Amino acid sequence: MAAFTAKEVQALRKVTGAGMMDAKNALSRCDGDAAAAAQWLRENGIASSSARTVRDSSDGVVVGRVVRSGNGSVGAIVELRCETDFVAKSDGFRAMADQLLDAVLSGGTDAVAEFAGAIDDLRITLKENIAVGAAERFEAPAGACLDAYVHQQNGRGVNAVLVEIDGASPEVAHDVALHIASSRPSYVRRSDVPADVLDRERATLEALSRNEGKPEAALGKIVEGRLVGFLREHTLMEQKFVKDEKRTIADLVGSASVTRFAQVEIGR
Repeated sequence: MAAFTAKEVQALRKVTGAGMMDAKNALSRCDGDAAAAAQWLRENGIASSSARTVRDSSDGVVVGRVVRSGNGSVGAIVELRCETDFVAKSDGFRAMADQLLDAVLSGGTDAVAEFAGAIDDLRITLKENIAVGAAERFEAPAGACLDAYVHQQNGRGVNAVLVEIDGASPEVAHDVALHIASSRPSYVRRSDVPADVLDRERATLEALSRNEGKPEAALGKIVEGRLVGFLREHTLMEQKFVKDEKRTIADLVGSASVTRFAQVEIGR
């Protein structure tokens, strides 16, 4: 039997509207083949068994926390999605998000699968489509600084960031996390940007510049100049620090090194 992850189960549920156990059963029967599993669910009349699971779940809450010990630290972010802000602010919904966060911190992102039954019960109680969205977890060794920042809106978390930095103080790590929440970078540094992304952006900028009537002889330099602007906008280290736009994030962290970050935002 082929192995499959909790995320693959969640993806199959989203496509078919099947319950957690039905989706897992289908993937098991089909050796992890998502397309075949979806077909099996349809053939067995399971794919459309829950009309509520196909409704939009564009609201919700995101929670995050870092737990530190002598051996390092562990941080996690979990998104729990629903349909309305009324449900998102309810005590039972937020308590479920906190339980999921505890589980991910201690057991990893696959631990959310253990809550399938409880989430189904909550869906029935609150009469909305409720589902786990993104889940992120970082383990940082001793000496690395891990920080979680959660932006609150109307009493609930809506935008969470997890960032790991080697050689930085907790204050600097927190400032970087806050900056990421506001500026939404896609990559840590320009060397992290995939070649295909750069190629697509370069082609777009070339077409844009040509359509603007830029001289053909200067097109190459114009495109490369605009590409630098794209990189400054989308790479964390080259962005201007939100608290002091005279400095970049590279200036802020100095000799420290941003290892990685994750951002989860409701509605995105």
